Amino acid sequence: MSDENIAALLRSGRHTEAFEALLLAYQDKVFRLSYSMLGDRAQAEDAAQESFLRIWKAMDRYRGESALGTWIFAITRNVCLTSISKRRPTAAIEAADRPRPDAPDRQRDILRMVRELPENYRQALMLFYMEERSYEEVARMLELPVGTVKTHLHRARQQLATIIKETDSGVRRV
Repeated sequence: MSDENIAALLRSGRHTEAFEALLLAYQDKVFRLSYSMLGDRAQAEDAAQESFLRIWKAMDRYRGESALGTWIFAITRNVCLTSISKRRPTAAIEAADRPRPDAPDRQRDILRMVRELPENYRQALMLFYMEERSYEEVARMLELPVGTVKTHLHRARQQLATIIKETDSGVRRV
């Protein structure tokens, strides 16, 4: 079901139907965004569940002023930021987290490399490339100017190229 149809269901008060369609359309995307921000599979699963719970509770307040995906990702981003702020300062994010075991090797390698990027670059990269959002949508979702998003993406690509080059030449131990 398209975003426009889901939004129409929301505005007409058919929340259960809209939520089922929304869940099918966005569950993987919400998880990927959560994982890109939190870097931990279990925390990302919790954040995704919390996001959908908040979406359910806020459905009657959706006015259609922004795209459905933008609204969903804003809620998810806020849930993740809350989760990050609640972490103990001494709690380290495990760098040993692995992508899904059933993912192809190259995909796991790329996800591992993306996780090495600074958080602000990683968020912009995930939204732009993996969620196929426009510069403007990414800017709205991350509450940044469009120029900053473009800079983050440029620097993320540069850093990824360096990581790939180091990995391929054997300089970087994985």
